[in-house]
Amino acid sequence: MRIEVVGRHMTITDAIRQHAEEKSEKLTRFYDRITSVLWTIEPHSTSAGDEFAVELIVGVEHHGDLVSKDAGTDLYATIDGVHHKGIRQLKDLHDKVKVQKRQAH
Repeated sequence: MRIEVVGRHMTITDAIRQHAEEKSEKLTRFYDRITSVLWTIEPHSTSAGDEFAVELIVGVEHHGDLVSKDAGTDLYATIDGVHHKGIRQLKDLHDKVKVQKRQAH
């Protein structure tokens, strides 16, 4: 599984990269046919203050990419939120594939 952590208009520190990679490793618990994981982190300035937009793209065999997005002021909490959305999508995909296999027999 290829894991990439990309920063747009910002530098990704080792701590941020490690946090995102740890979250990526946990995704295989929910679906084992993951081919790639791409994290894109981008800072935004709003009238309410600075916040971060985080996007997670999970490449899966025999299916289109799963995309999760979130924004928030705390970068680590936003990464966690996107991770939870990705887990939910992987669980839904796993259940869908499971049902399709049962109906095929």
